[in-house]
Amino acid sequence: MLWYLFISSFLISFLISLAVIFFSHKHNFFIDSEKEEKPQKFHTDSTPRAAGIGIMSSLVLLFFTSFGFKLFIPSFLAFLSGIFEDFHNSLSAKVRLLMQIVAAISAVYIANAVITYLGLGIELPYTIGVVFSIFAIVGMINAVNIIDGFNGLAAGVVILILSSLLFVALENADIELSKAIVIVLGATFGVFILVFPYGKIFLGDGGAYLLGFLIGIFGIFLASKYDSVSPWYILALFIYPVWEVLFSIIRKLSMGKSPMEPDRHHMHMLVFRVITKNNPLTAVVILLFNLPFMIYSTIYANCSKCNVKVTIVFIVLYCIIYFILYKKDKKLNP
Repeated sequence: MLWYLFISSFLISFLISLAVIFFSHKHNFFIDSEKEEKPQKFHTDSTPRAAGIGIMSSLVLLFFTSFGFKLFIPSFLAFLSGIFEDFHNSLSAKVRLLMQIVAAISAVYIANAVITYLGLGIELPYTIGVVFSIFAIVGMINAVNIIDGFNGLAAGVVILILSSLLFVALENADIELSKAIVIVLGATFGVFILVFPYGKIFLGDGGAYLLGFLIGIFGIFLASKYDSVSPWYILALFIYPVWEVLFSIIRKLSMGKSPMEPDRHHMHMLVFRVITKNNPLTAVVILLFNLPFMIYSTIYANCSKCNVKVTIVFIVLYCIIYFILYKKDKKLNP
């Protein structure tokens, strides 16, 4: 059954994405032009940024699972918060944020996606847990979007995260959650092979927001439902996109800039300019850097102290590498 769902989801996502590529070039919509001046632009060809349509289309399979159907409406709301931006390029950051909050609230109340135990003996009152869960979901929505800078990077990170979550869900014999994860995993693979390495289509805001929303929901479900799953495992597993967002906010505020203002100094951009100078290779390097941390956190998913250590080690290494690359980038690109 799991393989059937994976293959079905993969095919729907892949074929719909192929259709989006064809019609986008033919009718010139959803196109991210290589001529646009954006700090985060590293592609050299006009490319449709609507892979989220293929992923969202695959989620119709959620209706075939007793758990997944609860996620469809919240997922669609998260998708809408990005796809309008991909199509019209006109939604303000405040409007997108409001739509994301609505999506997160709907997940909390429709699917009861609430976490109250944070591990290490920290228990939150239910009301605070609801607020924390909404904040965490919205955070993950934007975290995946912020690392979506090179061919296959965001999709690759999501595939690794989903694979880990699926392993842990199966270890806890949660077949219904596993089915939902497999559907999203298949859908992500369906667009990944079009994104990596040649960048025939991009996730866009719709795709990145949707995937960030879903992995956030899956993480909350696992951590809240099973005592054998530490909430710190979820943080350790998500630490790259989460820390990229937090570090970016801290960095921009320290420079007197708005956290919402895009710039050219995210880790993946520095890796590209200083080390790889190659779009898909940049994604490979960052995925390989993250892989050992993800494997370790998965093996010790039940150990809060182990995952606290993983989180700390990752942050320290990230900061050391970041500042080394930043200094070299300043010399190479004054």
